[in-house]
Amino acid sequence: MKTKTTLLTVIFFIIVSIGYAQKSSPRLISGKVSINKYHTLEELNKLQKGQLLTLYIQRIEVLVNILPNIAFATKPNVTMASVGIPETKENKKTLEANQEASVEYFDRTVDFQRLILPYSDTSNIITAILFYEQTIKSLFTYDDFKVD
Repeated sequence: MKTKTTLLTVIFFIIVSIGYAQKSSPRLISGKVSINKYHTLEELNKLQKGQLLTLYIQRIEVLVNILPNIAFATKPNVTMASVGIPETKENKKTLEANQEASVEYFDRTVDFQRLILPYSDTSNIITAILFYEQTIKSLFTYDDFKVD
């Protein structure tokens, strides 16, 4: 009898936690939104082209996930509700469609980059990585430009 009560209690808590998790507000920024390391020119010059291509694509992913939404947020976990967007069915559907379009855009961009980017000069790839990293760093100062 005690096992049955314990089992029912555990099942109850699992059901409650699943139900609670599904009711969270949709996030405006989803996907990868940070990079592990910023590089110097010297560090990038030591890497092989394949490694540079990987870094290049990772930085594009971060920018694709953040830049279109900077009017709302520059950091992850910002929800529609936290920026005052009503959580209507239409708004949620629009956000979901936008996120799906971003994923599709990123996937197509990566396919293109993997096929075409190896023909680019290594120095141009390095320059682009440094530029992308500087752009990502600048997102941390975005709030400095806000006017009230």
